[in-house]
Amino acid sequence: MSDRDEIPASFSPEDALIAVMVAVSAADETVNSRERESISRIVNYLPVFSNYDQDRIPMVNSIVYDLLEELDGLDALFGLVRDALPEDLEETAYALACDVAASDGTLKQSELRILEEVRYELDVDRLHAAAIERGARARHISLPKD
Repeated sequence: MSDRDEIPASFSPEDALIAVMVAVSAADETVNSRERESISRIVNYLPVFSNYDQDRIPMVNSIVYDLLEELDGLDALFGLVRDALPEDLEETAYALACDVAASDGTLKQSELRILEEVRYELDVDRLHAAAIERGARARHISLPKD
């Protein structure tokens, strides 16, 4: 979907949540299988997505990837996200982003930078963000292999 005319004027709240997860996943320029699986589990499991038309996911993915290739694309993406997310879902978006970033067991500098940007753009309080981050680490820790 490289034609800018195909990018919708707005996202649904669920689209915005998915867009944030995809952006974090794409931050290191490689979307690995654990991150894809994490997004899929989140969309299939969480009540916020219970009425979501999952056929929209490829469109959201395409928009995110296209915008990330543009000079000011990240700003445009956050504009769409901010416009779509009600205030009570801003911390949810940050929590989902942290879960996706932590899902592969490593956090790269590029992922940390985009998480910082998400926190800033969605005005997530630093103390709340620290708690969300700690929860994501705790949920995604793995035991050492014997």
